[in-house]
Amino acid sequence: MPRSVNAVASRARRKKVLKLAKGNFGSRGNVWTVAKNTVEKGLQYAYRDRKNKKRTFRSLWIQRINAAARNNGLTYSEFMGKLNASGIQLNRKVLADLAMNNPQAFEAIVKKVK
Repeated sequence: MPRSVNAVASRARRKKVLKLAKGNFGSRGNVWTVAKNTVEKGLQYAYRDRKNKKRTFRSLWIQRINAAARNNGLTYSEFMGKLNASGIQLNRKVLADLAMNNPQAFEAIVKKVK
């Protein structure tokens, strides 16, 4: 009896990986073993950087809030402390957006907090 190898599934698996490797330079895009390594590493980076993205954005929001707060005579830590004490529940994303796109509204929040 001949050996059964399920070539259909094997081929589909390879095609899936080669599709993910599409656009890479040279053999990284079309040689199975090289492409497989490239795709695996790329997926590792993607997983890691989904976490880093959150970190980076929070840092950016804090910088923007700090700059806007200092324009209104407070430091970031003073502003956030008084904001929490006054019971205003706005997150950093919203505060940073107000600081950038609507300085008058941000200034009103600072006055209410002071």
